[in-house]
Amino acid sequence: MSFEVEQKFVVSDPDSLAEQLTKLGCQFFDSICQVDSYFAHPARDFAQTDEALRIRRVGEENFVTYKGPKIDQDTKTRREIELPLPTGEAAADPYVELLGELGFRHVADVRKTRRPGRIAWRGWQVEVALDEIADLGTFAELEVTATEENLADAKDCIHSLALQLELADIERRSYLELLLSR
Repeated sequence: MSFEVEQKFVVSDPDSLAEQLTKLGCQFFDSICQVDSYFAHPARDFAQTDEALRIRRVGEENFVTYKGPKIDQDTKTRREIELPLPTGEAAADPYVELLGELGFRHVADVRKTRRPGRIAWRGWQVEVALDEIADLGTFAELEVTATEENLADAKDCIHSLALQLELADIERRSYLELLLSR
């Protein structure tokens, strides 16, 4: 079983952060636009169970993702299952329709411009994202994928990199939670 070990931070100067990361060896990739459509379960309250179900559209690519409850108080570590869907701008539409027929309700869309990157840090490949979220602001995410056996080391890696970058304004809520709380 794999876990997504992630920490998210509010960022006031993304250009300065990108410069720091580049000096540490981070390789950035082209910015992408993502639209995440979130759904409510028909029989349980995902807000109460701390779960999420979304369909993500990234250009021509589409994915369905389930995120389990967070398992600690410091990071956003959780089980994640992400499956590819057929490619094409409208290819995710039948899956949205299927979820509706099964009783899932569309909650909201989160639109973001993401500048992804990757950095080798303490023996881990850390996925970096500088996100500009419509109606919310700018955030940085640091993420690694870990197994149950190396979960503690993964968290240490993320904490260490955040400390090096002087990232202190931790945000544990998801972008969806932040949008819904406005």
